[in-house]
Amino acid sequence: MKKLFSNIKGDAFGGITAGIVALPLALAFGVSSGLGPSAGLYGAIFISFFAALFGGTNTQISGPTAPMTAVSMIIIAGIIAANDGDVSKALPAILTVFLLAGLFQIGLGLIGLGKYIRYIPYPVVSGFMTAIGVIILLTQILPSLGYYPKEDIVFVETFKPQAEEVILENILKEEAGEGILVLENFEETIKRAENIAPEDILKESQTLAAKETSGALGAIKAIPRALQNINLLELLLALGTIFIIYGFKRITTKIPSTLVALVVVSGIAVGFGLDYRTIQEIPSGIPTIKWEIFSGFSLNSISPYIFTALTLSLLGAIDSLLTSVVADNMTKTKHKPNKELVGQGIGNSIAALFGGLPGAGATIRTVVNINAGGKTKISGMIAGIMLLVIMLGLGPIASKIPAAVLAGILITVGIGVMDYKGLKAIPSLPKDMKLGPIKLSSEVLIMIVVLILSTFWNLVYAVGIGLVIASLMFMKKIGDLTAERSDVKSLKEESWPDEGQFPINLKEEVFIKHIKGPLFFGSTSDFQALSLQIPNTAKTVIMRLGRMQYMDQSGLYAMEDMLQDLKTKNVEVLFVNLLKQPRYMMERIDIIPDFIPKEHIFKSFEECIIWVKRNIKDTV
Repeated sequence: MKKLFSNIKGDAFGGITAGIVALPLALAFGVSSGLGPSAGLYGAIFISFFAALFGGTNTQISGPTAPMTAVSMIIIAGIIAANDGDVSKALPAILTVFLLAGLFQIGLGLIGLGKYIRYIPYPVVSGFMTAIGVIILLTQILPSLGYYPKEDIVFVETFKPQAEEVILENILKEEAGEGILVLENFEETIKRAENIAPEDILKESQTLAAKETSGALGAIKAIPRALQNINLLELLLALGTIFIIYGFKRITTKIPSTLVALVVVSGIAVGFGLDYRTIQEIPSGIPTIKWEIFSGFSLNSISPYIFTALTLSLLGAIDSLLTSVVADNMTKTKHKPNKELVGQGIGNSIAALFGGLPGAGATIRTVVNINAGGKTKISGMIAGIMLLVIMLGLGPIASKIPAAVLAGILITVGIGVMDYKGLKAIPSLPKDMKLGPIKLSSEVLIMIVVLILSTFWNLVYAVGIGLVIASLMFMKKIGDLTAERSDVKSLKEESWPDEGQFPINLKEEVFIKHIKGPLFFGSTSDFQALSLQIPNTAKTVIMRLGRMQYMDQSGLYAMEDMLQDLKTKNVEVLFVNLLKQPRYMMERIDIIPDFIPKEHIFKSFEECIIWVKRNIKDTV
């Protein structure tokens, strides 16, 4: 307990800062999800507090994130559509799915799945994150233009014939459920059809219009109509928000530019009495448990979404553990992956009970927390409490925030979440496969497949397909390489025979590391621990790479990160017997010669020893 409160000042400042940064994002994610800003706030409050309390990453700040919100948005839209567009009717089923996702996460942690997340290859993650950015951008174009399909009377009118068909189908289903033989009691059907009110047809038409324009593909279809019906004020508010977010960062990064944009643009809209569209009202009281999750529970309404809940939990696990790795790199600590999954599951389960959106570890908020001084679990708990205090004290004021401001914030989130590192690497990656007459990179193919399928079809299935393709391609490459090097047997971690002639007096200054086997997405975690093995006395590292036949994109970036880390410690790196494929990969992104000059690459260990004797002195 004493250790927990050992950094209370830094944790308090880190938690408060992270909470303030989380506020506009929580509101924006809540609005974009379809459940309203309060759902985003509740998710941020409860997940941040309980994931920190029970999780395995001391500095992690959790809450609704772009990937989790993008998937939740699709789930919410589907369940609402299945409940005739009635959000209150659909809410118990929606929250039950979120609760199940949290419980599944707890289960994943208890069975020890956390350690297997590292096997997700970089191109799959890259394609997925870029797709999240594209989805957010496309879905926020309409609100940033001030266009809402459900309110476009001309557009809604086109769905009336289809709405009448849906209502008639529902009548027939009701009659079948009541045991009425439709053909024998056709008068009953006519009687019920005559009682259909115009309001019912209009409501169903609006539901169909919203469904037609939901998701990335729906947004693209609606853009032409949106451009014909631009609300200039809403567009200016959104553009002003985007301008301040990017512009203020050039002045200072100490104050969150997102928060500045939220306050400034909202202040202008309210101060000048502009006729703008506000977000939904935020409740100002203490959050209460949504008992309808249990009272309105129906196995039939939930059973189609059990797999969806499982996939949502897996996404949250991946999202959180990737952020945990970032936190580890910044704090030089080691998180506990399975404990982190349990903590995230508890946070998501409790958030669902109170009507909150599901979430995960949030990279930007975690980085802000660490930079502001947060070091223990207290910082994440304080971030959650901070958001609760803001909600209770400023709920009525926050309800006046323009919807276009949150659309502008989300557009910058969409731009920021894309994986530009992976996109920039596309032209330089080796074209190692043929698709008909076209030569292309297998890594790029995986990235593009995941990107396209995630954006226009299904996020979760896209990741699964990407993993299958990556696994098959990796097996083929390793099979080919194994056939070429079939006479090579595995070696124990010990000195190789030719190292007996290495100068004894330099063994404190020079550290020799053997890389035995391919450096790929499944082995990067162990490779990243290399810098921790190097003794403090070592000023030079010799990496013997003659048995590293293959390096994929994940391994390439792991190597780059390790070399960057060693460079900051002024440790010189020498390569011995670097093979053709890994060398080609490293030359494409300038690891050679930026980190490893060509004169530091030796064909044999004997040549390397000659260089060492000439250039390294015994200082210990």
